Amino acid sequence: MGARAAPSRRRQAGRRLRYLPTGSFSFLLLLLLLCIQLGGGQKKKENLLAEKVEQLMEWSSRRSIFRMNGDKFRKFVKAPPRNYSMIVMFTALQPQRQCSVCRQANEEYQILANSWRYSSAFCNKLFFGMVDYDEGTDVFQQLNMNSAPTFMHFPSKGRPKRADTFDLQRIGFAAEQLAKWIADRTDVHIRVFRPPNYSGTIALALLVSLVGGLLYLRRNNLEFIYNKTGWAMVSLCIVFAMTSGQMWNHIRGPPYAHKNPHNGQVSYIHGSSQAQFVAESHIILVLNAAITMGMVLLNEAATSKGDVGKRRIICLVGLGLVVFFFSFLLSIFRSKYHGYPYSFLIK
Repeated sequence: MGARAAPSRRRQAGRRLRYLPTGSFSFLLLLLLLCIQLGGGQKKKENLLAEKVEQLMEWSSRRSIFRMNGDKFRKFVKAPPRNYSMIVMFTALQPQRQCSVCRQANEEYQILANSWRYSSAFCNKLFFGMVDYDEGTDVFQQLNMNSAPTFMHFPSKGRPKRADTFDLQRIGFAAEQLAKWIADRTDVHIRVFRPPNYSGTIALALLVSLVGGLLYLRRNNLEFIYNKTGWAMVSLCIVFAMTSGQMWNHIRGPPYAHKNPHNGQVSYIHGSSQAQFVAESHIILVLNAAITMGMVLLNEAATSKGDVGKRRIICLVGLGLVVFFFSFLLSIFRSKYHGYPYSFLIK
């Protein structure tokens, strides 16, 4: 009885399968094909990502910064998939561009990239690239970029935000400042290692030797050490250097000047109150020195007991120095602090 019932149940199951709607078979088949396609697409993405990372690691083993044209930029920086961050310097290093700031920034960028490449924390999550204007003009046009150098961070996910563009004009391009910015954007901390620079030590040794030799030669007559005028000149030089922003330059490492890559115009005065150029410090130093010279001449004309006509000439020269160069200094201040209402002679 049981043996007869088994074929009967199989015939009933066969009838149920035959009467199953054709649309259900189509749906199951479509679902199976979709799963296979998704699995193949995911595998393809993983293989493509592995190839890109392998290629970047190979380039990094040769050079800490690899140069990119338009095709490489689009493939390794813009196109997915990516699980790594890219720091890209957009620059113009060709001699005909005459971008001295680009060369200075490139030196700092090289120091930063080498510090990362040879550190114990080096991994495949961060890479350094470079796009030169003459090798990737289309990239500059694509990003609507009209100045160089520019540093940008391209995160592993999503598009770059405003903070992913380094504020070079305000902060400068010292390797330490770039490393701090990268740490804020990627959580990757880079300890900057600079090659030894003995120029400061050599200069200090020469200065000490020169002073020591001078003291030795004048060992029988050291009255010049008590010369008030000499010490006053030394003090003024230190004051001029400090008030002109030399210490700020040493800390921030700003460019000497800025040249517009489109019209070739060179700017020696920074347009913002939050930054300055090295040339600007030199200009302020000269202006302060000229104003001080004018004040010294005015004091000399008032306190000396010489010829009245000569004193009058000294007074006029001193007054002219103070008025003209103070007007120039005030105009620079006014150009940096937009909205400052006051001016004198020169606007």
